[in-house]
Amino acid sequence: MTPTAVAAVVVFAVVYVLIASEKIDRIAAVLGGAGVLALIGVITVDTGFHAPETGIDWNVIFLLFGMMVIVSVTKQTGVFEYVAILAAKLARGRPFAVMVTLVLVTAVASALLDNVTTVLLIAPVTLLVCDRLRQAPEPYLIAEALASNIGGTATLIGDPPNIIIGSRAGLDFNAFLWHLGPIVVVLLAVFIGLAWLMWGRTMVADAKAAENVMRLDEKEAISNPRLLVSCAVVLLLVLAGFVTHSITHIDPSIVALLGAGVLVAVSRLGPKEFLEDVEWSTLVFFMGLFMLVGSLVHVGVIEQLGRWLAESVGDRLLFAGTVLLFVSGILSAIIDNIPYVATLTPIVSEMTGPGSGPLDPLWWALALGADLGGNATAIGASANVVIIGIAARNGHPISFWRFTRYGVLVAAVTLVIAWAYWALRYVVLA
Repeated sequence: MTPTAVAAVVVFAVVYVLIASEKIDRIAAVLGGAGVLALIGVITVDTGFHAPETGIDWNVIFLLFGMMVIVSVTKQTGVFEYVAILAAKLARGRPFAVMVTLVLVTAVASALLDNVTTVLLIAPVTLLVCDRLRQAPEPYLIAEALASNIGGTATLIGDPPNIIIGSRAGLDFNAFLWHLGPIVVVLLAVFIGLAWLMWGRTMVADAKAAENVMRLDEKEAISNPRLLVSCAVVLLLVLAGFVTHSITHIDPSIVALLGAGVLVAVSRLGPKEFLEDVEWSTLVFFMGLFMLVGSLVHVGVIEQLGRWLAESVGDRLLFAGTVLLFVSGILSAIIDNIPYVATLTPIVSEMTGPGSGPLDPLWWALALGADLGGNATAIGASANVVIIGIAARNGHPISFWRFTRYGVLVAAVTLVIAWAYWALRYVVLA
């Protein structure tokens, strides 16, 4: 590697260690690392801010911002408290039953919307229901982040890496659902079992709190029915915009911003209210992280790894898919899976070779590895970062290692099961 590439790797490694050790704030770590790279010339204005391959992914930033504004406006209607009370009553106040309910809702919604949007919508509900039942919200929030990444694997729009893969490989919404939907159902069932082992066995219900919740009337929580109707219509239109992206070619970020603008205009809320739930710290962290990972792309480190992978596996499908799936899982745990997939898709395109159809099995190996591997660490997937930011903002901080010790187990188990499915479907039974 060139001296510049070595410097980029060293800075990235130091920042990652600082984030993992929690010696300094994660935002200070990524911005400090980006600043060092800028000083030594690895990051410039063009490569850091404007280049699609190496700079900040503004589509992701504005998608997050738009959905955060939508959540802020929707929150004013009382619908989150309505859903929280209803979920608690359906589970009859039993803590693990509540977790399963929220996990299933999160997973399904992540497939239909996307995992980041889903956790933005479900986290306020979780905080409310945990407060009502006098339960610590951290296990619920971690479980929802993990479930969102599993559920989001099923569709084109469920996880941002899938959008990148679909665009590069010519895969549509139905293709993802047909090829990845079946294994996601299995993985979700397995995850619920793991959730019982990790948290469910030690959960203790507060009988008095559960009794009080059962007496509540969830309908009384709705404070602004007219605004709720407007929010529902806008959310449906935003969902339609996400689903029809391949037809309209309108980026999800634009759809989210348009939806946010309409709701702000209709609600007539002031800036203090509609910006209330915008996680500014999370957005800044993403910007710094994108620049750090982009520096590795810019100096050719990730491309070298990808080409080495392509040369090593050759045309052996089982070996190629196995290496691609597990390497993607490991690397997506270390660097955010969005820039990783953006860098690796040209390499996978080379690996498939001329004449391969758009449904080449290697694309599914990449999607499974990147989506499920992102569960392993606190910064492996966008949904993880968002959940941790929301938890900290509401007085329930989740440390890097607390998230990671659960995420590593879930990622390892789901990756092995996903590999078995991939090998059976595309190699053994092909």
